[in-house]
Amino acid sequence: MPKMKTHRGAAKRFGYTAKGKVRRRKAGLRHILVGKSRKRKNSLGKTVLVSSANHGEMERMLPYR
Repeated sequence: MPKMKTHRGAAKRFGYTAKGKVRRRKAGLRHILVGKSRKRKNSLGKTVLVSSANHGEMERMLPYR
């Protein structure tokens, strides 16, 4: 049986927490920052957990932790 391949684009964008949940960065912090409040930009800089609806997709793209 051949090995499964890790989706390299997903490997660069997602990571795992110590408990095995998938974390991601928020979108919207790259450009057009003048119209956004400081509070909004600070919250966009933090990481969040991936939705439970997408966990199956994450397991397929990132088979090895």
